[in-house]
Amino acid sequence: MLRLSPTLRAQCVKEFLCLLRDPRSRYVLIVPPLMQLLVFAFAATLDVRNVDLAVLDRDHGRWSHELVARIGAAAFVGRLHAVHDRAALHAAIDRREVVAALDIPETFSRDVAAGRTGRVQVIVDGRRANAGQITLGYLQRIAADLGAPETVTSSAAPAAVRHWFNPNLVYRWFVVPSLAGILSMFVALLVTALSIARERELGTFDQLLVSPATPLEIIVAKTVPALVIGTALGLLMVTAGVVGFGIPFTGSFALLLPCLVLFILSVVGIGLMVSSICATQQQAILGTFAVGVPMVIMSGFATPVENMPPVLQGLAQAIPLKHFLVIVQGCFVKALPAADVFANAWPMLVIAVVTLGLSTVFVRARLGA
Repeated sequence: MLRLSPTLRAQCVKEFLCLLRDPRSRYVLIVPPLMQLLVFAFAATLDVRNVDLAVLDRDHGRWSHELVARIGAAAFVGRLHAVHDRAALHAAIDRREVVAALDIPETFSRDVAAGRTGRVQVIVDGRRANAGQITLGYLQRIAADLGAPETVTSSAAPAAVRHWFNPNLVYRWFVVPSLAGILSMFVALLVTALSIARERELGTFDQLLVSPATPLEIIVAKTVPALVIGTALGLLMVTAGVVGFGIPFTGSFALLLPCLVLFILSVVGIGLMVSSICATQQQAILGTFAVGVPMVIMSGFATPVENMPPVLQGLAQAIPLKHFLVIVQGCFVKALPAADVFANAWPMLVIAVVTLGLSTVFVRARLGA
């Protein structure tokens, strides 16, 4: 067990002073992450709003009018463009004036009134595939609520849909807890990656070689500030999600806190490896983003890990953010059971042990110990 010696305490105090005595450093560590949380909470969304649609109604019957009226009143629709022929419908999509277009045939109302399948052709702009598919899903739900069969291929009766854990499909309930993990990860990475690189660039790294501190004490001293700051920032963002954004927190805070500490500890090990390799602070910053961005992409934040190739799915298991996102999202809206929390916590423990062990080897090599 490592004893908290006076040398270690002095090294820890020195690291905290290097970070906090500069007003610009304090500003960078606190203000930008909170601003990013506020901006990304509203900007990073897959919800589709204010969509323009083109409608070619060749039926002009009761059910076509009802369908068009319901689509026009939907919250996701910005404006309906009424067109009078197929050429104008295709031109509206070609000019990117609309995301999707509906072609209602002459027999639509007659078929629905007779109990037959009423079909509507929906043409989606493939250049905006994600927004188009979400819009198509909205249109199918409107058609199902109308009493008509689904508009594309199915003639089965519409099914009742219930959304567990997020009944109103508020995308912010997913984004804000995820941002708490992503932004605290980048801050912990940056603080740790700059630590040794800053010493080397300022010329004080050689002083560490002749100081009474052992290499292990130096590594611990470099770890503590990032661990404290990253954990505090993560807690602040979790609190902002509950208090500021009104996201329900249904899980256990007693389980989330140690998982957050474990997550930051595993990230600190990665940051120390980056710092030991880089010779300047600029290289450390570039290294942070070179490591951090792939971690976010492969974490399951934007796309499900299950959709990735098997090789990338295996690599994703070695990313601590992937496991922490499951925990923090589950603790917010799902009341994640302790067994599921542990199932995602122990991989972070393994990652922390491996990364901190490798970083110790790298730093010892730099120190010549």
